[in-house]
Amino acid sequence: MIDTHCHLEQSNYDKDRDAVIRRCKQQLQAVITSCANPAHLGLTLQLVRNYQGFIFATASIHPSYVEKFSEEEIIEYIEQIKSNKDHLVTIGETGLDYNWVKEAEWQEKQKQLFVRLIELAKQLQLPLVIHSRDSTEDAIETLEQHAGKQVHMHMFTNRALLNRVIDNGWLISVNTLLLRSKNVKKIVRDCPIEQLMLETDSPWLGIDRDGKIKPKDEVRNEPTSVRLVAEKIADVKKIGIEQVDEQTTSNAIKFFRLNIEPNSDP
Repeated sequence: MIDTHCHLEQSNYDKDRDAVIRRCKQQLQAVITSCANPAHLGLTLQLVRNYQGFIFATASIHPSYVEKFSEEEIIEYIEQIKSNKDHLVTIGETGLDYNWVKEAEWQEKQKQLFVRLIELAKQLQLPLVIHSRDSTEDAIETLEQHAGKQVHMHMFTNRALLNRVIDNGWLISVNTLLLRSKNVKKIVRDCPIEQLMLETDSPWLGIDRDGKIKPKDEVRNEPTSVRLVAEKIADVKKIGIEQVDEQTTSNAIKFFRLNIEPNSDP
């Protein structure tokens, strides 16, 4: 199995990051960690170097950070991404977020940054990982207008727009929200397995002993939780977990062009 979207750079892992990764190596084929803040690029690249062929990375600016960085800082970060493109498998997560950013002015600036990052992905010939919280229609329209072809809709929850995503040939991923959300279960039911991948978005969306999703500072999630997601996909689609594992892993390897090395102890 492959966790196609997590955040191993988060401070929740500072005390035992290597131990977490060792557990992942025992259960998973690969992990893709998402650097969504310029401050985290150095650690992210170090993880890729330390765990070559197992940890892969994406890099971008999370849309909710649009107010935090100056134009000069954005330009500098984009240049860093260009310089390290050989260590990245996608540009992302990028996109739009109207949950945290509600002001029209800053939503427009989000779109402008989003377009710049789409163009960066095209320039570097890398796919895109998309965040689209409360903004999926605008995100899709922006991608369609600017020729975003290789697209991974991370943590996809908009059932009304699923067919549009499918028709565009894009992939979606789901995480532990699937365990509690009827909406996400219907998305999984209706999405062809050939366009479906696993993720955790860890350290967020951790599950306590009662099966409830908790804040990351109460219950830390880990990439190994993709097994719970795969089991629920198998249940929803009424197929074997082996088929879910095989197909979602194949989808991820093909989409991210992963060169996975045989598993061994770090």
